[in-house]
Amino acid sequence: MATAFSSDGEAALRRELGPAAVAPRGDIDGFYEMGRAATFVRDGGFRKVALQFPDELLPDAAAVAARMEATTGAEMYVLGDTTYGSCCVDKVAAEHAGAEAVLHYGPACLSPCRKLPVLHIFGQQPVDIGRCAKAFRELYPDRQSHVVVLSDVVYAHAMGELEQQLCPEYPNIVFSRMVCGDPPGPALPGEVRQFGRQFSVETPGGLQDCAMFYVGAEGLALTSFMLTWNCCPFSSFDPVTGCGRRETLNVNRALMRRLYLVERARDARVVGILVGTLGVAGYLTVLQHLRELLRRAGKRSYTLAVGKPNPAKLANFLEVDIFVLVACAQNSLLDSSDFYRPIVTPYELELACNPAREWTGNYLTDFRDLLPGARAHMELPPSVPAAEAVPDISLITGEMRAAHLCDPPASQLPPSTALACRDEMRALTEISPAASFLESRSWRGLEQQLGQTPVSKAAQGRRGIAIAYEDEGREQP
Repeated sequence: MATAFSSDGEAALRRELGPAAVAPRGDIDGFYEMGRAATFVRDGGFRKVALQFPDELLPDAAAVAARMEATTGAEMYVLGDTTYGSCCVDKVAAEHAGAEAVLHYGPACLSPCRKLPVLHIFGQQPVDIGRCAKAFRELYPDRQSHVVVLSDVVYAHAMGELEQQLCPEYPNIVFSRMVCGDPPGPALPGEVRQFGRQFSVETPGGLQDCAMFYVGAEGLALTSFMLTWNCCPFSSFDPVTGCGRRETLNVNRALMRRLYLVERARDARVVGILVGTLGVAGYLTVLQHLRELLRRAGKRSYTLAVGKPNPAKLANFLEVDIFVLVACAQNSLLDSSDFYRPIVTPYELELACNPAREWTGNYLTDFRDLLPGARAHMELPPSVPAAEAVPDISLITGEMRAAHLCDPPASQLPPSTALACRDEMRALTEISPAASFLESRSWRGLEQQLGQTPVSKAAQGRRGIAIAYEDEGREQP
């Protein structure tokens, strides 16, 4: 299994370090835009700067850091591993080094980070503009077609040249612009601001009358675009293969899978809130929003900060019926088929627990759209007494379930502050539903068994890594 957050680790253990294939060392200045990066550091007066690289660019990290230190005089710290997805700015690791700013290299989700100044350097990946324009003409033979051109961030540098070739032939073509951070002021009529892209649509029907042309390889970014703008037909051009195609991903089938997860969330009684980012602006607000939503829906919730989630980690929380992942827009759509419990997005949890929100065909992957003041925010409706609630039937189990919001009695304290007498000495203990569940388990972990286990002399164990111990294949003495 490979996801945006985790993998089985075999590829990393077997990888041979060497010069990055996408950035020859002779072209470091151009690929990493050393001049623009040095200007950013000098103009900001930063003395400590964190350099964040994805795994595929780490071989060039030492050379880039050395040149930046020689050019700017500032201290450079290379972030060797990301706390969560590499597309997000890792402010946690940067603050550990005391960095005053971050230079983020490689693919990025462009989620705003309000803690530290950030400069995104995508890396200028090569693209054959002639072949791309030819593929576009074959996919859209009608010169009056209304098409919005999107691109992966690593190909943004070439979109100006593509625009010069296509605009004289296609008067209704629109090219999106990269926007790092939140643009100032409210959006104008017909203007779209999502996923770090900004463009204006002037057709009477808005985006529904437009097609989308994406320059980049198949991946999380394209999937997120197709689910969000599922009313638009998509085509793409992959610069690596040099081929264009109409995207054949069955969006309706993907949406039905997500709606099935919404139904699972309605049935869930215990929900685990996975913290998948500490750098995207507004993540604390959405955590509080989800806790309040689950409390009003009569569900128990636990907030879990487990780093990069994987099936082994989440399998430890058997009492959790479903997880909701708070992450950037690209990493929210985590494939949970290999996990013990399903993983949904904040929007899907809202569909399950907020009676005021109904499925309209639009899909939201950015959790910031759900926050107060955002375009898609919906206030929770007033509570309904249980006697007046409309009964609801689960489409999965066929059982009755509560589908209304309720307020707990004023005398009921939240679990984190509920106290009870523990013994005759009137000592107080905290009542925790999770602790009660763990008490009922047949296996509770390692037991000390003091005085029962004989003391033995320590023996030397195996050496090496798990896939290739040094004594592998030899008989043990």
